[in-house]
Amino acid sequence: MDSEVKLFSFKLCADDFALSPGVSRGIMAALEAGRLSATSVMSNQPDWPASSVHLKQYKNRADIGLHLNLTLGRPLTNMQSFARAGHFPSLGQVIKLALLHALPEQEIRDEIAAQLDAFVSHWGALPDCVDGHQHVHALPQISDYLLDELSRRDLPKGFWLRNSADRVSRIFARKVESPKALIVSALTSRFAEKAKSRGFVINDGFAGFSSFRADGSYKVKFASYLKSPGPQHVVMCHPGFVDDELRALEDVVESREEELDFILSSQFAPVLHQAKAVLE
Repeated sequence: MDSEVKLFSFKLCADDFALSPGVSRGIMAALEAGRLSATSVMSNQPDWPASSVHLKQYKNRADIGLHLNLTLGRPLTNMQSFARAGHFPSLGQVIKLALLHALPEQEIRDEIAAQLDAFVSHWGALPDCVDGHQHVHALPQISDYLLDELSRRDLPKGFWLRNSADRVSRIFARKVESPKALIVSALTSRFAEKAKSRGFVINDGFAGFSSFRADGSYKVKFASYLKSPGPQHVVMCHPGFVDDELRALEDVVESREEELDFILSSQFAPVLHQAKAVLE
């Protein structure tokens, strides 16, 4: 008698919805194909109001979350200290201030609330989950303010928060962008404990780190993301179509189309089958 094949389920979340119209269209193509478990929205971006209308057809087919953004584009609030030139600072600056506990508290609190409100304004409900652009949601100081704000809201059943950290043994087992994964895990190491202590559901297991080089290797990378999964495994991805708006925001963009091509391809299901993985 053949031994029973044990499968594991995981969530595949497309980050950066509303970053540009092309990114939004690409993510919706993946949603339409049933290849995503979730997507997270940059509610401060100009594309959000228009793209939210089209995203609503997937409301009951995937988790729709907030992608808290403090490092790209313009804030929704008047952040005279944090965003002096009207644009968010770089990730490096944000990390430095967070580690020094020198972020302007009220400005960060107000922006978190404003991005949640902007999500609700066009979606009609609170998000199913929250994560962060470049994982800022889990940094010191920012994470405390985010948890405070979420605790005041009537969150939907099944709401969850992304834990961007993972066990060192799992990271090394995947052998893909290990230094980046280790750095993020170190910077966000206390987030899971703080979130769970306040009653929030988080994932256990996280992968998807990339160099964002379009070199034809994404299929191999994706297979690695499914190695050594946690019991509530989440894989992030960054699919999308390249457009002028995206090129104005980022220097490296072609990898988004490579990711989208694989996710929509006939190779996607065999990779999951080989890993004994199923989309949750």
